[in-house]
Amino acid sequence: MRLALEVGSLFQFLPWGVHLESLTIAGMAAEWIRPAGAPAHRVLLYLHGGGYVLGSLNTHRSLIGTLAQRCGLNALAIDYRKAPDFPFPAALDDALLAYRWLLAQGFRPHDIIVAGDSAGGGLTLALLLALRDQHEPLPAAAVGLSPWTDLVLSTATIRRVAHQELQLLEALTIRSWGKEYAAAVPLEHPLVSPSQADLHDLPPLLLQVSDAEVLCDDVLGFAGKARLAGVPVTLQTFAGLVHWWHLFWRLVPEARQALDKVATFTNGIWAAQAAAARLVRPPGPGKSAARLRAHQ
Repeated sequence: MRLALEVGSLFQFLPWGVHLESLTIAGMAAEWIRPAGAPAHRVLLYLHGGGYVLGSLNTHRSLIGTLAQRCGLNALAIDYRKAPDFPFPAALDDALLAYRWLLAQGFRPHDIIVAGDSAGGGLTLALLLALRDQHEPLPAAAVGLSPWTDLVLSTATIRRVAHQELQLLEALTIRSWGKEYAAAVPLEHPLVSPSQADLHDLPPLLLQVSDAEVLCDDVLGFAGKARLAGVPVTLQTFAGLVHWWHLFWRLVPEARQALDKVATFTNGIWAAQAAAARLVRPPGPGKSAARLRAHQ
């Protein structure tokens, strides 16, 4: 299955004007994906999907490239370790390594947005929880594209898709992958299934999901639970699209629309930061004197 995805990635290309720079982070393969004109001080840390067992830098390079270009951000993609060779917490440890590396390079937390699709979306949420629980600075925001929030995959979900052959096959497949990733820890572990966690004090989230996905119910449930915990959540639902539809952005108009909505969200994060900075910035001496004279 890994080989099939790698072969398929041969037909995916970076968008024009996006440049690639390979690097290693403590022995882990990674890539800078740099759109022309992107500001140097902001970064999108991207964690690819694949059920924690599949996927690589190759399989997601095209998606990350177009997302980085639309958002106007340099993106750092990492090739985190996969199950069953490397079960939990290997992938989470690698995500933490990449985030801390960015901080060590001088990037400020409020200039970092973390994003991921499917298992990478679940890993994104687990990264936020791990950082919060370890009292480390959190990124400005996070984006989950059809995030895998609950590896338990409830019986209710299986029943809902039981009459749809392809969805049932997908549900049973990812349920087996979840067990391979969790290995010795319960599927209900909050850093394995973020929907099982206490979700307080997380940064703004953007979650996208299709109503035709096996993961739809879990994403909707996670969004509701996060909102009850006081987390700012933007939930965007799409109709009739398959899981991983974002990967097919060159062919599927709804994928391009979804990625443009991510760009709108990220631009809103930066705009909110700028507005907050203007509110707390003290007036200059000239302005203070003028206000004093006007008051008098």
